[in-house]
Amino acid sequence: MATIERFEDIDAWKAARVLTAEVYRVTASGDFARDFGLKDQIRRASISIMLNIAEGFDREGNNELRQFLAVAKGSVGEVRAALYIALDARFIDEEQFETIRKMTDDTGRLIGGFMRYLSTSSYRGRKYRSDEKSPP
Repeated sequence: MATIERFEDIDAWKAARVLTAEVYRVTASGDFARDFGLKDQIRRASISIMLNIAEGFDREGNNELRQFLAVAKGSVGEVRAALYIALDARFIDEEQFETIRKMTDDTGRLIGGFMRYLSTSSYRGRKYRSDEKSPP
């Protein structure tokens, strides 16, 4: 696996960013835009994916990152569940549903794969490296 220096290098974060942009696009118009509760919930859930990956990475420990990745993966499920509500309410059509659902599947798979990698890696995180100085 390539060295990851910033959370922006994480493929799961990149996929979550694309997913979030699509969620924002789809929820910005029509009846979806007027259902403030559902619109805000699906947006918050998609944002949560990105934010939890970033926060977990910047805590600089393998265990913390895995914990935050688990929360991000849960938010993927929340986005997917909200999609069904939007489909049933006819806020989105079947094509929009399938496009975003596939994005959630891909994002969830990337997060899960990263979690599996971290659970088998001997790397404990940047904060445990003995060659780096502790912050003052």
